[in-house]
Amino acid sequence: MGKIIAAYNLTLDGVIDHNVSTPSAEIHNYYTNLLDHSSYILWGSTTYKLMRYWQGLLQSPAEAATMNSFAQAIDKIAKIVFSNKDKTTGWDSAQIADKSLADTVLELKSKNNGDILIGSRSLIIQLLNLGLIDELQLCMIPMIAASGQTFFDKLSREIKLDLWKTRQFENGSILLYYRVLNN
Repeated sequence: MGKIIAAYNLTLDGVIDHNVSTPSAEIHNYYTNLLDHSSYILWGSTTYKLMRYWQGLLQSPAEAATMNSFAQAIDKIAKIVFSNKDKTTGWDSAQIADKSLADTVLELKSKNNGDILIGSRSLIIQLLNLGLIDELQLCMIPMIAASGQTFFDKLSREIKLDLWKTRQFENGSILLYYRVLNN
């Protein structure tokens, strides 16, 4: 049975704005590998719309090979989008969820041996509140943004974590791997 993994980038003060920093080639490679070794990624509609950017790189590749590899990995992985407004995705490997978030995650976990990635802040918070995340992979960007939306501001319960591994990237970012203890 695969794990439910929440993977996200944030600054040291917890800000999650994608415009704050650009991931390095090394970080793109890390996430490409994570996508290549996972079965699904789940997004909310806002993140899904942001991630459609990568579709454009399939038609007009970037200069950086790591960005193109990431775009290919994003294109390939099966995506489930949670949206109250959208009825179609416009992406062959994406579908609109037809069940609740909790039901979808529990069904995927029971039927699937691969990991299931959660790539939207709103979905991560909902699943943490429901006790359905197995692991957090938080990439801490070495900066303090001082303003912007923060990652954990909507949690409704205390979450106990076990730091079991770290990885430092050349740009000073640190990936923290946490097991969620009190699901």
